[in-house]
Amino acid sequence: MLIIFAKRPTPGRVKTRLAATLSAEDAAELYRCMLFDTLAKAKELAGPDKLVFYEPAAGAAAYFKGIAAGMETCPQEGNDLGKRMENAFKRTLEMGYEAAVIIGTDSPDLPSSFIEEAFAMLESRDIDAVFGPSEDGGYYLIAMKRLQGELFKGIPWSSGAVLEKSLEKAAEAGIRVSLLPRWYDVDTFEDLQRPELLEEANGAPLTREFLTSRLGAALISCRNSRSSKR
Repeated sequence: MLIIFAKRPTPGRVKTRLAATLSAEDAAELYRCMLFDTLAKAKELAGPDKLVFYEPAAGAAAYFKGIAAGMETCPQEGNDLGKRMENAFKRTLEMGYEAAVIIGTDSPDLPSSFIEEAFAMLESRDIDAVFGPSEDGGYYLIAMKRLQGELFKGIPWSSGAVLEKSLEKAAEAGIRVSLLPRWYDVDTFEDLQRPELLEEANGAPLTREFLTSRLGAALISCRNSRSSKR
């Protein structure tokens, strides 16, 4: 099962770290583009069933039922990110699936091959869980074939030590972990300047269109300013 964690793109509730450079409306539109690109990429993956776990909010159930055609949808449950992911894994694995992978929507150009590799890794008897390390110290993907609850306890969520602490927890509990290639999340204005996001073959056309049509001038100005300071 491929699980996508998502939020309804409501201004002021998504991409808040971009508030200093984007309006709340533009930040929400960027998130909507990233969300739709992620869902489209997930639908193209042959093999795993897909399930969208959405953040509960007014109108969220109807919204995700409308945009995630062909996918199951379910509200997230838990007081923090760790508990929400733990509950998502628990629910999915109890449905009889042999493996589950969770991704978010902050890496719209994430190569599909990384997700496929995570499922392949879990086929090994020597691997209990898989992480996709992100450049900010967190992870863009987590996968497992049996619930490993220790990976969600005592983690400093929303910090640069998430992956490091998660690996420590895994070692302490004897959970055998494998790592995917490093990738990045799109959270800050600096992240929006990554040339990879503008590549036509990256599988994130809506995100690319937003960046070129809505932020093109701002990105060019920022790049020029940074170049002049070198």
